[in-house]
Amino acid sequence: MIHISSQFDSGNIEVVAADRADAIRLRIVKDGAADFFQWFHFRVSGAKGVPLTLAIENAGAASYPKGWEDYRAVASTDRQHWGRVETGYDGTTLTIRHTPDADAVWFAYFAPYSLDRHEDLMARAQARGVARAERLGATLDGRDIDLLTFGSGPKPLWVIARQHPGESMCGWFMEGLVDRLLDPYDPVSRALMAQATVHVVPNMNPDGVFRGHLRTNASGANLNREWREPSLERSPEVFHVVQRMQATGVAMCLDAHGDEALPYNFIAGYEGVPDVTEAHLAPLARYKSELARLTPDFQIEHGYPKPAPGQGNLTTSTGHIANTFRCAAMTLEMPFKDTANNPMPEVGWSPQRSALLAGHCLEAMLVMIDDWEAGL
Repeated sequence: MIHISSQFDSGNIEVVAADRADAIRLRIVKDGAADFFQWFHFRVSGAKGVPLTLAIENAGAASYPKGWEDYRAVASTDRQHWGRVETGYDGTTLTIRHTPDADAVWFAYFAPYSLDRHEDLMARAQARGVARAERLGATLDGRDIDLLTFGSGPKPLWVIARQHPGESMCGWFMEGLVDRLLDPYDPVSRALMAQATVHVVPNMNPDGVFRGHLRTNASGANLNREWREPSLERSPEVFHVVQRMQATGVAMCLDAHGDEALPYNFIAGYEGVPDVTEAHLAPLARYKSELARLTPDFQIEHGYPKPAPGQGNLTTSTGHIANTFRCAAMTLEMPFKDTANNPMPEVGWSPQRSALLAGHCLEAMLVMIDDWEAGL
């Protein structure tokens, strides 16, 4: 008997019909208090050796339907190794075809990064004696908002991720970043922590992650539109991080995200903040160039259109931080698909590649340590 379930950490699917393995009908569930939807994560049991055809019937009405073009879903039988599987999209329905070699198989939009794994990351960081682990406050569901602090140098650098919970590659990115900072033999990490204090928020939206949301927290707030006026009632996650940033100052902030449609790693900046100057923008351009030099997985040709000066969105983290602290702030976007400029078709963009990119981001931060200043 085939059975489909999603009542677990980050699960999301509605079963329309599952009486035939070759004609399973599914729908993605919207975020709890908002209309966003695209993230899916579910388990199929009793499927060993059974050719499955899984049709997600409302894919064409999802938040970013362009994201389904040239996309392949991921599947795993051990929840550790995720591979791409046959996937097609006809403009309305996303169809996944796969024959599992085990009784239970998990499918997802991207390899999930669970809250349990986040807890393990926090515990590992604390146990090494390198990072200072701290609880900034609570989410609306009562979950912890965690901060890790590395080093004691004079430059306050910030890295945050998973404002949008469905962008699970950011969890893997943060794991790679934290593990690199924890390595006592890594010369880049040691030098960076001697010259900077690195503040890391690995998961900005634990409620949304657990609930299986794409973009919002428990109240339905898109956290990356809450930075100008965050509140404890609607967006405590941003409120508490902003409070700490005001106490530490910010010389540079990198906010990790995922883009559904574009098959590239790229950085969106703060060209649109009021009264922006060439001196203010110079570190942004240099950082992108340094990162492209360090890894072929990153590129600077493709990305979002740059807003005109004064036309930027100051409700986002990048806009708010760059404008408030007059520093370099940037949004790193990673793909759900593969990198068109440096493809690996068998895995696409993956947890491992996300973690490696994080290490290169730290290398670029160190190369530019003298460029990170507030008040530009």
